[in-house]
Amino acid sequence: MPRFAANLTMLFNEHAFLDRFEQAARAGFDAVEFLFPYDHPTNEISARLRGNGLRLVLHNLPAGDWAAGERGIAVLPDRVEEFRDGVQRAIETATALGVQQLNCLAGKAPLGASEATLRQTFVGNLSHAAAELKKAGLKLLIEPINTFDIPGFFLSRTEQALSIIDEVGADNLFLQYDCYHAQRMEGEIANTLCKHLSRIAHVQIADNPGRHEPGTGELNHDFLFAHLDAIGYRGHVGCEYKPRTTTVEGLGWLPRAQALMREAAANRLRNAA
Repeated sequence: MPRFAANLTMLFNEHAFLDRFEQAARAGFDAVEFLFPYDHPTNEISARLRGNGLRLVLHNLPAGDWAAGERGIAVLPDRVEEFRDGVQRAIETATALGVQQLNCLAGKAPLGASEATLRQTFVGNLSHAAAELKKAGLKLLIEPINTFDIPGFFLSRTEQALSIIDEVGADNLFLQYDCYHAQRMEGEIANTLCKHLSRIAHVQIADNPGRHEPGTGELNHDFLFAHLDAIGYRGHVGCEYKPRTTTVEGLGWLPRAQALMREAAANRLRNAA
């Protein structure tokens, strides 16, 4: 039965980052994720996780200068050394926080750069990162992101990501499937999840348009959650959306979704008896 992880980069922004853990637990989440842990002491984050009975399911590798608009450096030929330093930092942080998978943001393609060169750099960096993460018992993920929200983002489609995973050939390299980005770029969410489930390590959600909470747009999340259970997805579903008003006001979907998941699991057990 899939469970839900609050993305603390986007949710509960009414509170300081370290206070969002308590808010997530109060709202009924048993897990959290966020983009980056690097601006806060690891022991402080760890204490907030333990104190609120939460599990951390995901964070990203360092992704360059986020405030300046960078969205990853893994495809940039002149940043390989910085990328490798970031891999080691991420492994140390993940080990301390008990997270078992890290996402690698590819980054935006520089104007005039050769796609072949960028792909070669990306594959080389992923090969290195996957090997280092494997030593620590960690999974490495890559995530296609839509080019409407981030123009020029190098990795934007599922098949492109899978072909890169195949080229790297590491058994701990998986796809992070964000339903919002996929809906904007290609649709076919249910069939894609079913077809590639064994290669998907993490799923994220947001509605479209607006990237707001489930129930505010065109996606049928009740169907999607039941579908994830039916096809055998047992990981957490990352709630990486922008609340339309406040986080708490927009959480009406969560109890209904949790009840739906419990009902689907109970039906599955009854059918198997």
